[in-house]
Amino acid sequence: MPKETSMATYEVFGVKIEKNPSQSKLIELGVSTWPKWEGGPLKIPWSFEEEETMYILEGKVNVTVEESIGSFEIGGGNLVVFPKGMNITWDVTEPVKKHYSLKKE
Repeated sequence: MPKETSMATYEVFGVKIEKNPSQSKLIELGVSTWPKWEGGPLKIPWSFEEEETMYILEGKVNVTVEESIGSFEIGGGNLVVFPKGMNITWDVTEPVKKHYSLKKE
């Protein structure tokens, strides 16, 4: 019976999160060539003008989505896709290092 991998990928408020994607997937996406961002702890409002895919190397972020009830946490080992037009509050609880890629229309 094939191993279930779908449990590793889920969606919260329209944000796609994949826990610990395979090394082959990261290589296929070219994650190591993406720009890098580091920061925290800090709390800032943020609006995604483009779809953004990020791979978090380390740290923890609590994400609150505007006009929704509740929040969710992302952290090291997560591959996360935020949709274009989403407004959030980005609350870094442990200093973050991430690679990110913006999808140009």
